[in-house]
Amino acid sequence: MRDAKPIFKILALLLLVLALFMLPPIVLLGMENDPDLWAFLQSMGLVALVSVTLLIWTWRAPVELKTRHMFILTTLSWVLISAFASLPLVLGAPQLSFSDAVFESVSAITTTGSTVLSGIEHLSDGLKLWRGLMQWFGGIGIIVMAIAILPFLKVGGMRLFQTESSDWSDKVLPRAGGIAKASTIIYLGFTLVAFLSYRWAGMGMLDAIVHAMSSVSTGGFANYDASFGIYHDRPLILWLGCLFMLAGALPFVLYIRLLRDSRGALWRDQQVRGLLVLLALVIAALTLYRTLAFTESPFEALTEVAFNVISVVTTTGYASDDYTQWGPLAVTTFFFITFVGGCSGSTSGGIKIFRFQIGVLMLVNQLRYLVHPSGVFAQRYNGRPLNDEVVRAVIAFSFFFFLTVAVLSLALAALGLDMVTAITGASTALTNVGPGLGEVIGPSGNFASLPDAAKWLLCVGMLMGRLEILTVLVLLMPFFWRK
Repeated sequence: MRDAKPIFKILALLLLVLALFMLPPIVLLGMENDPDLWAFLQSMGLVALVSVTLLIWTWRAPVELKTRHMFILTTLSWVLISAFASLPLVLGAPQLSFSDAVFESVSAITTTGSTVLSGIEHLSDGLKLWRGLMQWFGGIGIIVMAIAILPFLKVGGMRLFQTESSDWSDKVLPRAGGIAKASTIIYLGFTLVAFLSYRWAGMGMLDAIVHAMSSVSTGGFANYDASFGIYHDRPLILWLGCLFMLAGALPFVLYIRLLRDSRGALWRDQQVRGLLVLLALVIAALTLYRTLAFTESPFEALTEVAFNVISVVTTTGYASDDYTQWGPLAVTTFFFITFVGGCSGSTSGGIKIFRFQIGVLMLVNQLRYLVHPSGVFAQRYNGRPLNDEVVRAVIAFSFFFFLTVAVLSLALAALGLDMVTAITGASTALTNVGPGLGEVIGPSGNFASLPDAAKWLLCVGMLMGRLEILTVLVLLMPFFWRK
């Protein structure tokens, strides 16, 4: 237990931050004299009590973390925060079961966006704000994790991005802490700009606050059951949503470079170019398809397609329309782009675009070897050579990702879910997208009707997807726990 004290000390600090995040809903509910005020006061009190108790116990413990500690801390922090964040949903007006409340909070903290709630517009303003705050809190945690933790742990090929690791070869800022701090400031700035833009476009005050937080965090929680479909006839809001979802899905370290007079930093990055080209091709193809298949103007088709494609690829999960009604080509396309994700070092989930790009490079080189068996072909990405460590990490991650999708799909099917719900539910959980496909968990449905066991499995899937899978799997290996 003495060896674990540094872990619990950091967990205590994170819980204290979570308790402070409950203050805005408390203030709002107090102003409105809403009964949910007591749910938040009790929740905040309990979280603060646990946090202070842990701090007292670990006060003199030095914060010296070994690699083994980092794996445990990374996983345990997301599990613990999700559990405590669910308290207002259990004690508040929705009075969700523990399983439903944990599902909702895990979905929020991991910025997945799947929900078990219906009649969201009738929730108290405090609970609406809390759903947005959970996603915003999770979003900044994702950035810090991707910049300062995962590259250090050499998880899933993240070590490829030296400017996001503790081993600086071309320093943007001197330490990982400096990068994390600068990214937080940029994250705050994007959120403020999104809020002001949504207000200017005609959103109400609370809607603008919540949607700004869930757009930049690529979380996808909205204040209405219809998600962004409530703004179906206001294209300006949909295009602003596209802009801020895309901003959250790009590498935050490149924004720092951009601010430090490195013009063209975004476009020069191979990840960013790949993501933008992919989005342009998919949007153009589906816009043409919709224009020919449906009687609507090209601009209307472009708006709907662009919003929903960007939402899925960036793993935000908003929906302005039920795209499962667009025909088989559209449905199949949305299923495949569910896996893509945004860029490394962003709030986005998914496999990440850089892994697909490295896979293509490996495939091309393998084809060259078939023609020229004695040839030597250099593999480079973003102007840097790809070493064996990165290639191994990408291959391992990709293999275990699809293996986890298969295992999770089979487990859900064993609980009685139909094939479409099982496969797309497992996929959307691991990619942190939000909605699946089909009548049950599609863009026009939710996850409330699933059995509790399925919700717990999906919670595990959401956490594994957000933590890059290998971070969790390594904890299951006996050799990890041997001294």
